[in-house]
Order: sequence, then structure tokens, then C-alpha cells
Amino acid sequence: MGEADSAFSVVKRIVITGGHGGLARALVMEFTANDWQVDAPGRDELDVSNYSSIEDYFNDRSVDLLICAAGLTLDAPLVRITEDAWDEVLAVNYQGAAACSSAALPEMIRQGYGHIVFISSYSAIHPPTGQVAYATAKAALIGLTQSMAQQYGRNNIRVNAILPGFLETPMTEKVSPKRKVEILAEHHLEHFNTPEIVAKFIHQIHENLPFTSGQIFQLDSRSR
Repeated sequence: MGEADSAFSVVKRIVITGGHGGLARALVMEFTANDWQVDAPGRDELDVSNYSSIEDYFNDRSVDLLICAAGLTLDAPLVRITEDAWDEVLAVNYQGAAACSSAALPEMIRQGYGHIVFISSYSAIHPPTGQVAYATAKAALIGLTQSMAQQYGRNNIRVNAILPGFLETPMTEKVSPKRKVEILAEHHLEHFNTPEIVAKFIHQIHENLPFTSGQIFQLDSRSR
């Protein structure tokens, strides 16, 4: 067994931001069932829009796999979105993810390995009308993924992004039944993914694709 294989074989510590969300709960179940040490803080423990909260949480915390799953939608077209709403969406979906990864990186570099997974969105590459801030934030995560993968590959740190597709979670409860039907019609296989399916995929790419980095994984069946 080589040095890299040995490092990956002992990776067992995971932090999942946005720990009370639907996808995060599925991730907790998946990784706990596979004997990981799982930390999934909610906003009361880790507020990703607050740099002091991030610094305090990650101070001297060893993390092998960081999944940035905290997310927020406040949909409105550009001419109608308020400055506060714009700032909040960017702070949670992009800046918070960037800050968490920055805070986790020093310990990953010290230990000689790590993996960061950003939860982006189909909206990043095909933004729907009226979702300008969310689409912008999630698109920024794609650029962050590829930039960090290039910069930190020399430190044996992987960075990947997941576009899970439309998930029926508390975050999407406000989507109208009519709109859900329209979204489903865009899926060639006529099915939505579930949080459990996405959680299994993330677990698999971490465990079974140890030399994959800088990639954007779209998981649903849409192509436009």
C-alpha cells in the first residue's frame, strides 16, 4: 500500500455545514453508518455567515472531509432583489463556504491530506428566471472548486463540487406543485434524486475516487 493509499484509508472525520438541512441529515446517516466521526453543526453552532463563528468552530479542529452544504434561497429578479437579500444569499451560499474551507485548510495541509466538497446547484449552469443571487453564488462555487483544486493539489487536498439536482427537502417546500411538475418535466428520466442518493454518491467519490479533484458532478438527468 502506497503512502497516498495509506492516508486515504484512515480518513474518518467529517464536518457537514448546514447540519439541520435535508441533504445534511442524509449525509449524517450515510457517513455515520460507515463508521465516520460526524459533526454536522446547525447555525447555532456554526453560523457560516459569521467569520468569528467559523474561526471559533474550526480552531484546532482536524477535518478529513468537509462538505459545505449550508444553503439559502431568497429568490427575486435582479431589479427587485434587495441589497440585504443579495448580501445574505451570497454570504451563506458562497462566502460562508469559502471561509469554512479556508479555515479547514491549515489542518488539512498539516496532516497531508483532505477533501472539500461544495454543494453547488444546477442553477449555477442553467439559472432560472428570478433566482439571480442564488445562481450567482452557486456559480461562484464552481470557480472556487477548480481554483482550489489546482492550488492545493500539491498538498494532497482534493476539491470537488456536486450539483445534486432538485431535492424535495425543507429548503424546497415553498416551491409550488405546478413548478415542481415543470422542473420534473425537464428530467429525461422523470425522477428527482433523493438526499439519500446524493449522500451515497458523495461517500462513494470520496472513498473510491481518491485521485479525482477539480470536478463538477451534475447528478440529475437534465441536459439543458
